[in-house]
Amino acid sequence: MQGGSTGLGYGLKYQARCIADVKADTDHTSFIAGTLSLKEENEIHLIWLASGGTELICEGLFSHPNEIWDLASCPFNQRIFSTVFFNGESYGAAVWQIPELYGQLNSPQLEQIAALDAHTSKIKCVLWWPNGRHDKLISIDEQNLFLWSLDSSKKIAQVQSQESAGMLHYLSGGSWDPHDMNSLAVTSESAIQCWDLRTMKMTSSIESAYARDVDYDTKKKHILVTSEDESGIRIWDLRMPKFPMAELPGHAHWTWAVRCNPEYSGLILSAGTDSAVNLWFAPVLDSEGSAPDSLMESSPQRADQLLNSYGDYEDSVYGLAWSSREPWIFASLSYDGRVVVESIKHHLSKR
Repeated sequence: MQGGSTGLGYGLKYQARCIADVKADTDHTSFIAGTLSLKEENEIHLIWLASGGTELICEGLFSHPNEIWDLASCPFNQRIFSTVFFNGESYGAAVWQIPELYGQLNSPQLEQIAALDAHTSKIKCVLWWPNGRHDKLISIDEQNLFLWSLDSSKKIAQVQSQESAGMLHYLSGGSWDPHDMNSLAVTSESAIQCWDLRTMKMTSSIESAYARDVDYDTKKKHILVTSEDESGIRIWDLRMPKFPMAELPGHAHWTWAVRCNPEYSGLILSAGTDSAVNLWFAPVLDSEGSAPDSLMESSPQRADQLLNSYGDYEDSVYGLAWSSREPWIFASLSYDGRVVVESIKHHLSKR
């Protein structure tokens, strides 16, 4: 279903790939986005959805020294976030803090809390455990996983443990299990790897095509959603990793990102290099329910349940974020720096 755009737009000054929900902000529906300019001073935009949902407001604008390739907001402190950046020669990662009285300052500067500087390979992402206060961070580069202990008050991040994925594996990203702070799913060239952070060992893997993104179902245990180059979107039960539970057709070109709704199980957003964002409804079995034996023996269900396709973009869409405060709201970010915030509330009323 192709839907006309009813969303609110906001323009960044430069090209961009990264946007995140500010989960810790319980007073406003807010997002944070970062730009990707090689020659210009990059920017962090703190964006609020005005009460009544009528406009997007730039609540804060901050300089960031390098290209931003990954951005994640701290789930328990709305002024803290992490970035992965490129300075023209190498990649780095850091944790930053927005000054407390930034609205009263002429040119507020971000404060670097900690540098995640133990990497020697290209850093891909930084992960925060999504459900509540946790003093650990994960950073992933092409070859290694790092588990950090973060003390934001003392401005210290220390490596607690590190493990190599092996020379044959090229890691590209990951997702931290919201149901279990000791479990992690990592994407690589040929598999989805599941890791136990207590032992820093891989416990299982899903052999599949190259997965560009992965996300956990926030309401049902053991359920993973992946976006893949050749097969669109797949939904997996980690207890039965041989075959996906269901497949969605994805996008006309690469399916770049997938995000599971924080409140409504089965609602999935996807974004692609076909300049579109798709909204899917693909409900799965209850986490405690028993799956039929046929799931392990038959082809995956083709669950073509496309609720809407948002095509009001002129460039590839790389950034996606649901709002935790209002889970019927999402933000998307296309490479040309255009943020669009949409509401899916009318789809919820039809369910």
